[in-house]
Amino acid sequence: MLETSARLLKLLSLLQAHRDWPGPELAARLGVTTRTIRNDVERLRSLGYPVHGTPGVAGGYRLGAGAALPPLLLDDEEAVAVAVGLGRAAGGGVEGIEESSVRALAKLEQVLPARLRRRVGALNAYTVQVPVRLAAEGQAVAPETLTTIANAARDRERLRFDYTGHDGSATLRDVEPYRLVHRRGRWYLVGHDVERRDWRTFRVDRLRLRTPAGPRFTPRELPGDGDVAAYVEKGVKDAMWRHRGTVLLRAPASRLRGLPPSLVPEPVDDATCLLRVGGDDLDGIAAWIGVLGVDFEVLDPPELGEAVLRLAERYRRAVSGRSADGQPRLAR
Repeated sequence: MLETSARLLKLLSLLQAHRDWPGPELAARLGVTTRTIRNDVERLRSLGYPVHGTPGVAGGYRLGAGAALPPLLLDDEEAVAVAVGLGRAAGGGVEGIEESSVRALAKLEQVLPARLRRRVGALNAYTVQVPVRLAAEGQAVAPETLTTIANAARDRERLRFDYTGHDGSATLRDVEPYRLVHRRGRWYLVGHDVERRDWRTFRVDRLRLRTPAGPRFTPRELPGDGDVAAYVEKGVKDAMWRHRGTVLLRAPASRLRGLPPSLVPEPVDDATCLLRVGGDDLDGIAAWIGVLGVDFEVLDPPELGEAVLRLAERYRRAVSGRSADGQPRLAR
């Protein structure tokens, strides 16, 4: 009986990998016959596990979703990963996640072997997490909002929601949802706005879903060459900048190193590229461009060009021996 129980647990662990398992492959993994596999599958079904079978050459077994949550069988590394993830979940910007994650972590630590409990304890004791401080109340997102959006993206169904812009204006949006992005404690939805016929990034805490969902849609190519995280980063930074500018760099895009993800050089030819920059202070933008270490030309706005000239004059004075009022500097 012990051997049979151990085999059932191993079979359940394999089925939880969420893939189709041909009967012969399961039999080979467990060292039994395909008939034994069929019998074991029936035992799991009698215990309430929804094991689905597909007949035919390409068929197999898969563990489906059931009415009750079955026990998970985790190996050592998976158990540590889940425990660490639960410990970090409090900063996720999801409403009520702190209490839920603490309860789940307490249950997990109760059943962890001593060797794993020590590993998790060491990780928690000797790592520091910078807490995410939301700028205002109401920015946490309800879990059901996230799951509704994720399900609509999976099923390719449009979403209709009321959206409050950064200026307080309210609009009704009809959007094809594609990805949820978590950035610094906030959740963003990347979707294609049907009415505006363009990609948009929406803060999830500013939208209120309407039901039912809209019609199905045909998926499009993702923006940002498929790098949705960089696309959101750029969009958020653009919205935050007071000043923006465009410069022509006398260097190929491949030569530039260490640029933040929100800044993507646009090749013009083999020797030059465009870079769209921004910030709260024009003098600061001018100084940052100079740090790139390549020749450049300011294309717009004129105010950025004036900031570059001011910086150049300041540097010239630094080596000319005279101050801004034309007076000679004191000799050392």
